[in-house]
Formats: sequence, C-alpha cells, structure tokens
Amino acid sequence: MKKFVKGFLSTIALAALVVTGCGSQETAGKPAETVRFGYFPNLTHMAAIVGLEKGFYQEELGKVKLETKTFPNGGLFMEAMSTGQIDYGYVGPGPAMNNYLKNPTHQLLAGAVNGGAVLVVRGDSDINSLKDLDGKRIAIPVIGSTQDIMLRKALKEVGLSTKTSGGTVDMIAQAPADTATLFLQKDVDGASTQEPWGVNLETKAGGKLLLNWDQFAWGKDSTNTVVLGTKAFTETNPELTKKLLKAHVRSIEFIRENPEEARKLMIKHLKDLTGKELNENDIKAAMERSEATYEVNEDVLKEMAAISKEAGYTQSDNIDGFVNLSYLQEVLKK
Repeated sequence: MKKFVKGFLSTIALAALVVTGCGSQETAGKPAETVRFGYFPNLTHMAAIVGLEKGFYQEELGKVKLETKTFPNGGLFMEAMSTGQIDYGYVGPGPAMNNYLKNPTHQLLAGAVNGGAVLVVRGDSDINSLKDLDGKRIAIPVIGSTQDIMLRKALKEVGLSTKTSGGTVDMIAQAPADTATLFLQKDVDGASTQEPWGVNLETKAGGKLLLNWDQFAWGKDSTNTVVLGTKAFTETNPELTKKLLKAHVRSIEFIRENPEEARKLMIKHLKDLTGKELNENDIKAAMERSEATYEVNEDVLKEMAAISKEAGYTQSDNIDGFVNLSYLQEVLKK
C-alpha cells in the first residue's frame, strides 16, 4: 500500500565552505534581508510563476527583498543551491535527491506539481509500445533528471534498459526547447520530457503521445517538481520559510480555483522571460497533464532514489532526512 506524506502531515547544515566562502548570506542568528529564489521557465514550475505574477511571495515577505533567478535545468539549479547562491526554490526531485545523497545541504519543504511529464515519439516512427523502444534514441532534459529516472522505470517494466546500464536504449541529453528540432531532423526517436514541451513536440514536430502523464512511470503519483530550501536558510529564518510556503500554498490554491487566469499568467510570464508567446490552447493541454499540489508521495521519492543508485548516479539510496514538512505543517494549521 502506497504511503503518502500529505501536505498537512509532518535538513542538513550547509558545508562550512558554503557558509563562509561561497555566497551564503546567513550568519548565525541573523535573519535574511533578501531571499534568493530559483525556478525554471517551465509549466511544471507553475506555482512559482503564478505566485510571482500575483505578488504572493513579496506580499508574504513584506519588507524582505525577493531576488529571483531562472535556471534551464536541475543540475545548474542544484549547483547554485549547493554553493549558497540561492536559498529557496523549485526543482525536480531527481536532481534534488542525487545532490542530497552526495552533499546533504538542503531539504524538501513541500511538493509543487505531480505529473507534468510525458513520453513522446516521432509521428513517422514505428514505435507503438514501450517494447518498441528497443534500439531507439530517446532525448531527456539532462542526465540524472526526473525524466531520466522516469524513463528508466518505464523501460525496466518491459525488460529494457539504457545503454549506460548495459541495455539497448540510447539516452541523449538535450534541452527540451531544442528537442523539436531533433524530431524534425530525425536525430532522435522520442523524448521523455516535461510540459509544455510534450505538447510542443506534438503540435510543432508531429510527435505522437506514447505515454500520457497518468501512464508514465508512477502516473498521477509521479512527483515532478518540489520545493527546496537550504538548511542554513530555513534554520536561521524559520518565519521567512513559513511565509514563503504560505505564498506557495496560496499559489497552488489559486491555480486550482482559477485555471484560466493561471494559464494567462503563465503565458505572460514565460513571454517576459523568453520573448516567445506560447499558444493558450497548448498551455491548457499541458496544464491538464499535471496537478498543482503541495503533497509529496514519499514512496515515489524512495523508488526514484533506488533507480538513481542503480544507474550509478549515487552511491546510496538512503534519503532519510531529505523530506521535512514541518514548516508546511505549521502553515496549513493556520
């Protein structure tokens, strides 16, 4: 029976190098005057985007300054967090756990999005099932990403594995925004990707959906995006941490109650960041493939950690201490 760690239910000090010499702003007992906030320009980071557009985060922080920075992938996000350049933000659980197991300087504070990832193949391919991926080339956002782990799980269920694990499926790391070009040039056969890039592959590159979000890997229980904070920040700034999580909860509730306005805010924000205006119908389709939530399925996280270890990304799969929902619990009680 799956064990769910709900948002209403229930951390690891930064290395001395980070605290003293790599950009961390905290000193013992001194509250932060600025919160450095990281996220991706992706639909799966909708809670961050909508909360920023609605002003929830700054409203909750009051006079404390909010500095935001976007990242193209989880590897760069985790590098910034591990070196004390950001305090709080949104990232996939794959990179978060992989880095925790090597350098446990952060903690998971809440869930953000379930689902939001799909497996798409070229429309002109002969791929009609997972078994047909034998000998094929599949794009992923980055090695060790959540979509990498999801693909490995899906392949294992039909007796396949990647070339890096001695199998026949070739994984190619490629920025999601560039994957459509690979489809059109027939350089890859499919992609394990997050939204809205799955919809983009279907509408712009003739892709066909092999596994929808509720079929891929753990289905609707797939944890795609989580909220992280460095322990150096959260322990020194517990009230600010709760204020950030209050804004996060407000954002989740707004998305659930106002999906149309949330879509428009997403389109505006992403255009401001990238200069490109996404099609509202595409965004609608992509958002329907995900669930905004502050809940976390801990069993899924544990299985992801085990797959990462099997892939050789980490030496351990023991993620004890990684999940800390105590701050969120206090926010929800109020």
